[in-house]
Amino acid sequence: MNKEIITTGKTIDDAVAAAVAELGVPSKENIEYTVIDEPKKGLFGIGATPAKISAKAVFKGELFALDFINQLVKDMGLDVTVEMKDVEGSDKDCKLIDITGEGAGALIGHHGDTLDSIQYLANLAANKRVNGVKPDYVKITVDAENYRAKRENTLRELARRMADKVLKQKRSVMLEPMNPYERRIIHSEIQNIEGVSTNSIGSENNRKIVIYLEEK
Repeated sequence: MNKEIITTGKTIDDAVAAAVAELGVPSKENIEYTVIDEPKKGLFGIGATPAKISAKAVFKGELFALDFINQLVKDMGLDVTVEMKDVEGSDKDCKLIDITGEGAGALIGHHGDTLDSIQYLANLAANKRVNGVKPDYVKITVDAENYRAKRENTLRELARRMADKVLKQKRSVMLEPMNPYERRIIHSEIQNIEGVSTNSIGSENNRKIVIYLEEK
């Protein structure tokens, strides 16, 4: 239940911090509040009154994902900038968390496997229940130093190169195992090349793409 609470503090910031703690949310971005009373110092400390606010939790999954990423890079001691962005051309339920800076490369891993794991955890954080309330579904993409665009270009070049090899040698080519996102890129690029087609084989964690010659 999304309850509304009243908290107090010496300052409004203190009252907000108290609301964050009582509501059990990661940060002040996860609450909405209204100031009921401004703090008053009083005369010589006599008659002083605290700040008082009314607050409730805002269950926006992307904020939980952003808090998770910020805490992760802080714990790793990385000097990076973390920004939340809308995904161009997508619905409002898709968000991009973009990580840039000198230390961002440490988050990528071999062919992006570390980045994919971080993205998986960020999506878990975004779509978990908090205080019994499940936020609206949101899909989180995590990128570091524009890695995903660079990787997509590399995969499309690989697809074209391997398709050319199949057409010249008249025999199929099997690529290394890839995750579903990368396989979709290969399938998409091969669809634009006449004379060849693709198929995925293997188990879920070891699926590979086969590029083969289409029968005339």
